[in-house]
Amino acid sequence: MPELPEVETVARGLAARLTGRRVSRVLLNRADLRWPLPPGLAGHVEGRRVERIARRAKYLLFHLEDGGVLLAHLGMSGRMVLGSDDAAEERPHDHVVFRFDDGAVLRFNDARRFGLLDYAATAEALARHPRLEHLGPEPLGNEFSGPVLAEALAGKATPIKAALLDQRVVAGLGNIYVCESLYRARLSPRRLARTVAGDRAERLAAAIRFVLECAIAAGGSSLRDYVQASGELGYFQHQWAVYGKEGEPCPECDCGRGIGRFVQGGRSTFYCAKRQR
Repeated sequence: MPELPEVETVARGLAARLTGRRVSRVLLNRADLRWPLPPGLAGHVEGRRVERIARRAKYLLFHLEDGGVLLAHLGMSGRMVLGSDDAAEERPHDHVVFRFDDGAVLRFNDARRFGLLDYAATAEALARHPRLEHLGPEPLGNEFSGPVLAEALAGKATPIKAALLDQRVVAGLGNIYVCESLYRARLSPRRLARTVAGDRAERLAAAIRFVLECAIAAGGSSLRDYVQASGELGYFQHQWAVYGKEGEPCPECDCGRGIGRFVQGGRSTFYCAKRQR
């Protein structure tokens, strides 16, 4: 599933092309994705100008001129890819197509249909949206810091990796970037979350920010389905220190045992037993 860097990369690519453009038509090729599309979706969006495109956690937010906001989540296999009227015909799984006044075409393609489209009529409705209202701080925002992270982790008896995957603690993190951040912060994924305070929390907050910024600069990580808004692949997978590297040499220590792997909460965890304590 695309994580924060992938969604941020898509948001920036779409914003550069679509900000200020007016939606001329919305084609709904089916009535649902993972959940039913909101009633009257096309009518809410058609004819409106896109004021800005932003991201909250793993959600894309299209802010329209009348105050309405279109929410999109890419799910497991979703793509939002820009094209033009003179591009090839629609492909299979182009479930929703947005056409703009300058000829741009945005296709929401989702083979597995785990994605989401929803609509909030006002800023107040957006703030109360059930998928957004309980989210934690943005790890790239000014409100995120070591003390803020330590406070969110205080008293938690779960492993730190599980705590970081809780979107109420930090918004937007997923398995890849938690593994990479814990490695950089030299913290064991098994360490109890409540013990991450003080210097440990400062190291971890800094590591999360650094890893995410590097990933965004590389266009995110492309595994199976993710592509940028331009259709290009991301390249951060070539910079991973531990994720997916079981048995390979540890890049920053002399442990001699290489990267290990075990399963936490049904997901693979990659780490170095000597470096991460």
